[in-house]
Amino acid sequence: MMKNYTTASSVGTRKQMIPGNASKAMASRADSSISSSGLKKWPAPMVESNGDYREEAFLETHIGGPLYANQRNLPRLPVPNVKDTLQRFLPTALPLAESEEEKKTLEQACKDFPREAEQLQRRLEARNDATSTGEFKDSSWLQHWWNTAGYLQVRDTVVINVSYYFHFSDDGTLPDTVANVPVSTTDMRLGVQRAASLVASAAEFRHRVCSGTLPCEAIGRKEPKTPLCSTAYKYMFHACRIPQHEQDSYRIYDPSNHRHCIVACRGHFFALDFLQENGMDPLPLSVLEARLSECVELANAKSIMQGDSPLLGWLTSMDRDSWADARSELLRTGGAKMEEALSVLESGAFVVCLDNEVPASRNQCAMQFLTGGLGSGYNRWFDKSIQLICTANGKAGLLGEHSMMDGMPMVGFADHIAKSTYKDAETKFALNPAEDDFTGGVSDIFENCTSDLQSSDSQVASLIDNAKLHFSKLVTDHEITVQSFQAYGSNYIKKAGYSPDAYVQVAIQLATYRLWGKQAGTYEATQVRPFLHGRTETTRSVSLEGEAFVKQMGLRPKHDENDESIRFEKLELLHNAVTGHVKYIGKAAKAMGVDRHFFGLSMMVADGESAPSLYSHPLFVRSKRWRVSTSHLTHPKFDNWGYGEVFPDGVGLSYAIKADSCVFSITALKENGWTDRLSHLLEESLMEMRTLNDLNKPLVSRL
Repeated sequence: MMKNYTTASSVGTRKQMIPGNASKAMASRADSSISSSGLKKWPAPMVESNGDYREEAFLETHIGGPLYANQRNLPRLPVPNVKDTLQRFLPTALPLAESEEEKKTLEQACKDFPREAEQLQRRLEARNDATSTGEFKDSSWLQHWWNTAGYLQVRDTVVINVSYYFHFSDDGTLPDTVANVPVSTTDMRLGVQRAASLVASAAEFRHRVCSGTLPCEAIGRKEPKTPLCSTAYKYMFHACRIPQHEQDSYRIYDPSNHRHCIVACRGHFFALDFLQENGMDPLPLSVLEARLSECVELANAKSIMQGDSPLLGWLTSMDRDSWADARSELLRTGGAKMEEALSVLESGAFVVCLDNEVPASRNQCAMQFLTGGLGSGYNRWFDKSIQLICTANGKAGLLGEHSMMDGMPMVGFADHIAKSTYKDAETKFALNPAEDDFTGGVSDIFENCTSDLQSSDSQVASLIDNAKLHFSKLVTDHEITVQSFQAYGSNYIKKAGYSPDAYVQVAIQLATYRLWGKQAGTYEATQVRPFLHGRTETTRSVSLEGEAFVKQMGLRPKHDENDESIRFEKLELLHNAVTGHVKYIGKAAKAMGVDRHFFGLSMMVADGESAPSLYSHPLFVRSKRWRVSTSHLTHPKFDNWGYGEVFPDGVGLSYAIKADSCVFSITALKENGWTDRLSHLLEESLMEMRTLNDLNKPLVSRL
């Protein structure tokens, strides 16, 4: 998610292989060009994006298929009315006031805002003009600002700050023996087997995306369902973020030209051909296992024979400007060979990280999958859009780069590979004895660059040392605590008459209120992909109704639920808080929240002009300081998922609400000592809320 919305640096110069004004014509000329992979060849082998979805939209027409069939019919993101935005905003800020005077001055600033923002609103509406003269007539007024100011221009490391992880459930079909030899947890055989089955399944999904044959996502319980924007899928495979000063870019490569993925093992990177000659179907499972095992053997040998071989993965963990400098040094030192090596890595369909660790608990897996930890942080290329991670004991997860694509499109991919078992893959992707010879297919990407990188005038070694130092501090400064709450889940919550997500959000409000002794700005990500080029809107979880509930519950349990009048009052306040959250998230899902609108208006302030006084009001600033960054994702094959905090004095709090349990992943700076305390307070809050309902007459589900 975005760090703040008050400023944005200037947009850098676009570097693309296809000029934007020529893209449609080139796409038209290339429509009939079908490669041996069954995929349409792109007009150019690579397109470099500067964060404007419009510039790559021609690929949707070029690729075609069900995936992009609805793009031209999607409604455009609306510009909310200023009056409505202020009415929704004020109740989310007032509970955070530190004095009555602060409330009064905020209310006055809101009264002044329509006048002060009148010209800004007109400019924003003009930007969103749907006529032929409108700048964003075929897009979203927000997307370019959001992609750049929110992601590509952010100079922090992507580790923890941008990336997110999924922790897949264990694959119970992995064999206990390999070639009649018991599998220990100290070698990579289980990891290789888990990786092979994931790669095979990933190949299927990759072809559906790259050919456009994947059905367009749609939401809703009734037909016709509402289609969702598919633009993000172009940045899923064969994609990589590129570090540059001021603003990064994103490269996407023509999939018809590439049949390889990247394998990382012990910090060494290999290109592995994982597709058949037709460029569509995965290789047999046994061949994938053999090639992955070869990568392990090569990496082990390199680690023994070349102990001082540069571990370039460290560099991708640096802040973006430092990584841009380091990448320039790689190219200066390695020349054309390095340029080719980086192109091979960037164009790989995805990365498979084979880690030697044997994490067992959700806590251990969380840090492993989010960062790699101190043991495998160098075994990542953090700029790649997808990294599949498999450990020595068969644990598996995914690390996603967030810049051009939010988590929900990635869920479809993760769903496909996580529910595919090793046993299924053995049958589905069995080796046919009549098939071609599958020898080879593995190459060491940076093998020809090593001597240049170790030359006397190379600064690469010192850059790696510096990156390792900063990464180690970043990881050791953080902690992740996972609360696996087993008392109840969505079944109970629905039976009690509540929306599960809103109910849990109220529990989060109570827990964080008790953690800090006051409420704090709380963000829940809500997708707005029913709109063309839509990404997310903020659902603000702080409300007047929520404030009344948490204050009545108090900073610690009062154990007064047996008093019927007190219990009824608390239950009424709980219902009001849940209902209020449901109403807000409903508005946010229709792009009628407040934060993207405020952001858009702020971007319309011209040089030399003063921003509306509301933007500098302490309470306004406090209300959008997301000390609690939340997001909800429930999947039957996910054990956990998560991301980092937005502000140093906050927490990243992801959660899943399963039928009979809830899982929370809490990330924060270790020095604060918050994750374990918040984990306990979440459990305490949920149990207290259950007690209120259990002591009352059972409610009939209204859902």
